[in-house]
Amino acid sequence: MEITKVSSKGQVIIPEELLKASGWEIGQELIAINMGDGILLKPKKPFTETTLNDVAGCLKYEGSPKSLEEINYAIRQGVEESWHGGS
Repeated sequence: MEITKVSSKGQVIIPEELLKASGWEIGQELIAINMGDGILLKPKKPFTETTLNDVAGCLKYEGSPKSLEEINYAIRQGVEESWHGGS
């Protein structure tokens, strides 16, 4: 068990042993979770970088491409339905 302190700026120094054991490095972003009787720190896992080519076509659409006017009309209909309850 290691003992550390909270600074006047709210910072906590994590002992070197624990940093090494967790595999965390300087600058590691952490998620702080209130557990009621303490705070759980978990590493923030970044999303893997993707390109448009990685995700293009992931939502399959069977049909002819829609025009910008058709897309805007569909959006307008959806907004009107959400505001007026579908009437």
